[in-house]
Amino acid sequence: MSMQTSLPKDATARSQAPSGLDAQRTVYRILIAISLVHLFNDSIQSVIPAIFPILKDSMHLTYTQIGWISFAINFTASIMQPVIGWFADKKPTPSILPIGMGFTFTGMLLLAFADSYMSVLISVIFVGLGSAAFHPEGSRVSHMAAGARRGLAQSIFQVGGNAGQSLAPLLTRWIFIPFGLFGAIGFTGIAAAGIAVQIYIARWYGRMLRSGSYLRKQAAARRVPNPALRKKIAAAITILILLVFVRSLYIAAIGSFYTFNLIESFNLSTPDAQIYIFLFLAAGALGTFFGGPLADRFGKRNLIFLSMACAAPLTLLLPYANLFWTGVLLTIIGFIMLSSFSVTVVYAQMLIPGKIGTVSGLITGLAFGMGGLGALVLGNWIDVFGVSPVMQVCSFLPLLGILTFLLPSDQLLKRWADENVSEE
Repeated sequence: MSMQTSLPKDATARSQAPSGLDAQRTVYRILIAISLVHLFNDSIQSVIPAIFPILKDSMHLTYTQIGWISFAINFTASIMQPVIGWFADKKPTPSILPIGMGFTFTGMLLLAFADSYMSVLISVIFVGLGSAAFHPEGSRVSHMAAGARRGLAQSIFQVGGNAGQSLAPLLTRWIFIPFGLFGAIGFTGIAAAGIAVQIYIARWYGRMLRSGSYLRKQAAARRVPNPALRKKIAAAITILILLVFVRSLYIAAIGSFYTFNLIESFNLSTPDAQIYIFLFLAAGALGTFFGGPLADRFGKRNLIFLSMACAAPLTLLLPYANLFWTGVLLTIIGFIMLSSFSVTVVYAQMLIPGKIGTVSGLITGLAFGMGGLGALVLGNWIDVFGVSPVMQVCSFLPLLGILTFLLPSDQLLKRWADENVSEE
């Protein structure tokens, strides 16, 4: 009897052992799984701006109304991501992951049967809520599975999202152009697959929480800085959010409105114009993957600066390029600008250690979602001034990357974390 009693205990110990090990090593199966769901989530979210030309023609919308749709999905995610991230920092909740994808499923189901402008707005709000629920907890899972390779883990996580964004123009070309809005019904299958993968991830996440190792590490990472240092951290995070907003506004301008510029300037069809947006976003996905290793070599703040400074001359040339060079420039700009996408998240985590959800909500939520607010303004301007002049104005945005030099260096961030003192 004693032997029979001991066997279940040993089996239980063995089943719990991986959780303790997973807290120390890089868990690639989880990183790949969460990156795959990121691909699902962002491909669905990104088809919304990709189908703007279809919505404009089928529902006879103005550019301002297009801007409101972009605002609805981005601002919903913007408002909710910091809230969900703050809540999850207080009480990590694995079930948020499949529930969030359930909102995305609902949004695409509603979009498939949308027959009015208002029904489209409601549909994209559901998609925005799903994205808001996914990103803070997805970033936390990436952090939990990273082990000692945080930069690589964040790059793996983010490259899934940017790869998903890059697929949106092609998915629009193959699905929405032939089938109209009803093509959204196919994305409910992608969302359903995402729910299944999220359940698998949530179970691993739950085991990590029950092991206690992750919560102990997070509690040890948190600190209450002295007042002088707190002010410097607040100033740095404000500048970082502004930089992410500028980058996101430029990406929103390309993703939401540049198709119209290509159609107007080069007499392209909508399907052909989508190819150029795909080049921009696909190159951005590659840039995201390589950004982490480059930041490890050259420094996170340096890469954030270079991603803006090196893109600026090219963005200034873009409005005046012919069709061939437009494709070349969009590809290079996408790679360079989005190389800092994952790096800004890791940099923010260094600024505010121990609050992964809150940081992710601020950077990938609030700052990125503010790009949706900018898209609303751009839509109004395009109605008044035309698409080409507004694209020319947007070409100056990367010049604001000079603000990166107001951020503390990587070495100073490490000193703050180690000593909890302000700069001498």
